[in-house]
Amino acid sequence: MKKKSIISTILFLIIITAVNGFSQDFYDINTINTIELTFTQSNWDYELDRLVSEGNEERMLATAVVNGIIFDSVGVRYKGNSSYNANQKKNPFNIKLDYVIDDQEYGNYGTLKLANVYNDPTFVRETLGYEIARNYMSASLANYAKVYVNGTYIGLYTNVQDVDKYFLRSNFSSDDNTFFKGELTSGGAPTVVKIWGYFGDTWSDYTKYYEIESDEGWADLINFLDVLNNDTESVEDVLNVDCHLWMLAYDNLFVNLDSPINFAHNYYLYQDDAGQFNPIIWDLNENFGVFSRLLSGGDLSTSGLQKLSPYLHANDSDYPIISKVLSDPTYKKMYVAHMKTILNEYISNGYYKERALEIQSIIDSEVNDDPNKFYTYSNFTSNIDAAVSSGGGRPGENRTVIGLTQLMDTRADYLISLDDFQAECPVISDVENSENPSQNSNVWITATVSNATSVKMAYRSSSNNAFEKMEMLDDGNNNDGSASDDIYGVSVPTGTNGFQYYIYAENDDAAAFSPQRAAYEFYTLTVSGNLVINEFMASNETNVSDQDGEFDDWIELFNNTDEAIPLAGYFLSDDSDDLASWTFPDTSIAANSFLIVWADKDEEQTGLHANFKLSASGETIFLCNQDTITLDEVSFGGQTDDISTGRIPNGIGAFVQMSPTFSAVNSETATGIDDDEFTVESFSLSQNYPNPFNPTTTIQFSIPSQVKVELNIYDLMGKKVKTLVNSNYSAGNYDAVWNGTNENGLMVSSGIYFYQIKAGNQIAVKKMSFMK
Repeated sequence: MKKKSIISTILFLIIITAVNGFSQDFYDINTINTIELTFTQSNWDYELDRLVSEGNEERMLATAVVNGIIFDSVGVRYKGNSSYNANQKKNPFNIKLDYVIDDQEYGNYGTLKLANVYNDPTFVRETLGYEIARNYMSASLANYAKVYVNGTYIGLYTNVQDVDKYFLRSNFSSDDNTFFKGELTSGGAPTVVKIWGYFGDTWSDYTKYYEIESDEGWADLINFLDVLNNDTESVEDVLNVDCHLWMLAYDNLFVNLDSPINFAHNYYLYQDDAGQFNPIIWDLNENFGVFSRLLSGGDLSTSGLQKLSPYLHANDSDYPIISKVLSDPTYKKMYVAHMKTILNEYISNGYYKERALEIQSIIDSEVNDDPNKFYTYSNFTSNIDAAVSSGGGRPGENRTVIGLTQLMDTRADYLISLDDFQAECPVISDVENSENPSQNSNVWITATVSNATSVKMAYRSSSNNAFEKMEMLDDGNNNDGSASDDIYGVSVPTGTNGFQYYIYAENDDAAAFSPQRAAYEFYTLTVSGNLVINEFMASNETNVSDQDGEFDDWIELFNNTDEAIPLAGYFLSDDSDDLASWTFPDTSIAANSFLIVWADKDEEQTGLHANFKLSASGETIFLCNQDTITLDEVSFGGQTDDISTGRIPNGIGAFVQMSPTFSAVNSETATGIDDDEFTVESFSLSQNYPNPFNPTTTIQFSIPSQVKVELNIYDLMGKKVKTLVNSNYSAGNYDAVWNGTNENGLMVSSGIYFYQIKAGNQIAVKKMSFMK
């Protein structure tokens, strides 16, 4: 290899390593990014304006420096409708890093969406809005970025994650299904808007309302709209109704009128592997009552915003998106239950204001220094509580932006006073299931439920399936104690992988869920089979190499039995449409032993090398027998470099992110990476107490010398719930207290959680139970 090539390769690896390290915090709310654009043209603003005026989707080439990392030949254009104006200095940007150079990304992010905070004196409506939404539905990450162009500081922008293939994989474990953006196209918008209407079977009749983002899918969209409008009783076959109700409840509660509850834009539709369309919330820059005009009724007054009916357009034939769903009494009660959950968790307790002030404190000095902000610094602080009139926005404009608490405090009082919100709802408690169930057996799920006329358990075998509902009974014959004792039971088959589930109860007037954020959150029952996927690594940077010295993805199987299992003709796959993707050769896995398969798409190498690679952004792995019957599967989201995901306890437990134990036991005790540097014996992690606990528990740990310590809480799906500790500690004994809340300060659902502590290069994992 030539010297120049060697140097280029080393520089490339250094850049990629730096990007991977920085990108993990790219949308962290505590991070303010720096993005510098350099155009060769000095009249770059004129040229970008010209592209907009011509309706041209082309981009100008520029060099971008993102947090110190250089990206060549990126594509830049202005974005936005009302937020864009050729006469202002601070316009929103759409930056495509891989516009010319394929796969040029900042970590996993190829397109950067930067909004100019045009109509929000507080600077927090969009970031806070997304943060709240992510507790109840799939929604983008968001924080802030300082933007420079050709050396001149333009100002502070909101930085919002694009709804792209990485987003889809992270939230739906797939990215190649039917995908649309709801958008009224320029020049083609109808005179009378009908949102989610059915206009016949000709796809061209729908282009006024939708932009296709996938290669194909018009037939799927038209079928969905046909069923919604003309066969509404079958709507759950084509629509994730619960996800949809969360979005409707959110948009109405926060008076987000620049959304599909009012306009036919600012949302996406993605059809998941179960065939259901999932609405995805988008563009929250005019959330919290900033956009105040009803398409059907003109501008709303302050009182009109505060007392917007929770059933806006529920009886309007031009809004099938709402009327076709809320006309069903059960869906209507579910909708109210969801809105009450958000009210209780964010509004009635004042937490939204507390969080808004915390976010403002992060950006305070940057807002003050923004040379092109549309409102004054005084407006920035005052608009949390009070309306801002004139003095902001574009020159010559005179508009009023309602204060956050001015809107939400009065709105909460109004909604809570309504009969449907006052109705006595069922109370669900003591949700229990059988412990350590086996594959292909039946388990009992029981729950104590009062004030209910109907109780159902919704369950699914994996996150790629739709939830199915089963009636729970209180008749004394379903492991439910005595008849009419408010204990309900149902028997459910475990299948090969267990299942995810939640409880739904209703009476004539109201409904309740357990967990309250169902179906976005749910309980998980795990089972273990004879042969399981035990551990995997989808982002192997430096951890362990194959026989050729390559750091590839790997999958570890474990045999839970006392006899060897022949694997000839078995299959591994990461594609639900092709479960026979890779076939095991004539090999076997020994009793109570491990087997490694390299997922590196390199079958020519010696050993077991599958014909697919794993995605660090998330997907599903399937293990099947000779008849392509699934023996085990695991769906996962975004992964961290050199951290694996494995079963705790080994072979039978739920998956949690952990220190890799390549072809070795996954242990709840500390697992050493380099015992010479930091021995297992010198690092002590005690069981938390109390356990189970409510509402707090104490985690004790002891370290022998000064070291960086990180303590994280994970749920059963391996998703990080909260970071309790992340700082340097000197030698000694320490306590960390967890109060059962997540990063947003909201109480988590009852269930099993894991706490993972990293001290230097040592990691330990233990399990605990939280009971509300």
